[in-house]
Amino acid sequence: MALLKIARMGHPVLRARAEPVRDPTDPEVRRLAADMLDTMLDAPGVGLAAPQVHRSVRMITLHVPADRSGGDTVSPTVLVNPEIEAVGDEMELGFEGCLSIPGLRGVVPRHARIRYRAIDLEGRPLEGEAQGFHARVIQHEFDHLDGILYIDRMPDLRFLAFNEEASHVAEALRALKEE
Repeated sequence: MALLKIARMGHPVLRARAEPVRDPTDPEVRRLAADMLDTMLDAPGVGLAAPQVHRSVRMITLHVPADRSGGDTVSPTVLVNPEIEAVGDEMELGFEGCLSIPGLRGVVPRHARIRYRAIDLEGRPLEGEAQGFHARVIQHEFDHLDGILYIDRMPDLRFLAFNEEASHVAEALRALKEE
């Protein structure tokens, strides 16, 4: 497998709407998926969308360790042509980072629970529900397929910080919630 170059903020591929994958069983699609998984794990990241590796197709990979999901590990997964919908109205604020915006984190509102549908690499339908951090990862990566970066979803840029300063932002966010 190969490690792929990650597009960084400013590259036009990150702002374009990705095209559907025509045949998820195509060997090229399988190779891209394997390379994306290797790239994501090497980065290290918990999610990666095809546009982030300069491929404008609707495919995402994710892997959420138990210590980040609040429970069960989400094993490495590939979602081809995913669709998502909110389950309920509850929103949660949480920190997000992005392999395409290295060194920064921001506070982003996301749906607490989602339902997703996709196709796997065998061409079979795949569906499920996700909540908490798992739901956040899917929503973040899905946004990449529509040319949206997490900073576009931030309601307040005061809560954008370099990774090394994120603890100060967390303190400010806690104080704001207490008001």
